[in-house]
Amino acid sequence: MIDINISNRLRIVSKYLPKEANFCDIGSDHAHLPCFVCLKDENAKAIAGEINEGPYQSALNQVTKLNLQSRIDVRKGNGLAVVSPGEVNQVVIAGMGGTLISTILAEGLDKLDSVERIITQPNINARYVRKWLYKHNYYLVEEQLIEEDGYHYEILVADKNRHQQQKELTEKEYYFGPILLENKSGPFLTKWDLVLQKKIRIVQQMKAAAEPDKDKIAEFEQQIEWLEEVLRKNE
Repeated sequence: MIDINISNRLRIVSKYLPKEANFCDIGSDHAHLPCFVCLKDENAKAIAGEINEGPYQSALNQVTKLNLQSRIDVRKGNGLAVVSPGEVNQVVIAGMGGTLISTILAEGLDKLDSVERIITQPNINARYVRKWLYKHNYYLVEEQLIEEDGYHYEILVADKNRHQQQKELTEKEYYFGPILLENKSGPFLTKWDLVLQKKIRIVQQMKAAAEPDKDKIAEFEQQIEWLEEVLRKNE
């Protein structure tokens, strides 16, 4: 069987797609994830979305090379604009900032009625994605934090909430991730220890400025307090 090399990060993302997935991958980066999934599962279908011409052509070439044109549709467009309402059941948005992912979801809200699962991998500001998901009735069923090539990646898996009563998350849970906070894996502790040292340095620099940003300092000091508490509890 033909196989393609993809990052461990995308392999883990792929594990959260169901059998016979019918999904879109926004910002598809050579269509690596759709190709990998469709090669493993002959009943899977995907839409690979790219906004820029170069990545769009790269994705198109990859799909053609692997002879997957009948099951992977490569489309050029902005975010979820490449998808029609009711066309997919899962959405993947990986490798972008949390603010951008939230914007893509917000602008494509009318495309999500049929979407049962959203899988995101924000590079930064994952809390904004969590807040968007909970606000729009998707609840986190899994979170994973991995380390790859010196970087830490958070993978968030959220399902549409049909019946259950959702517990409102605290700001601290939005910041760390409720499931990640519960499990506190090795990569989780490593990442947040690095963040803590960085935040302490930034606050020191901000306080030394001619006109300190008091609101930002207060926000960072709250985060430092959370970080120290979380890391101390694990000692």
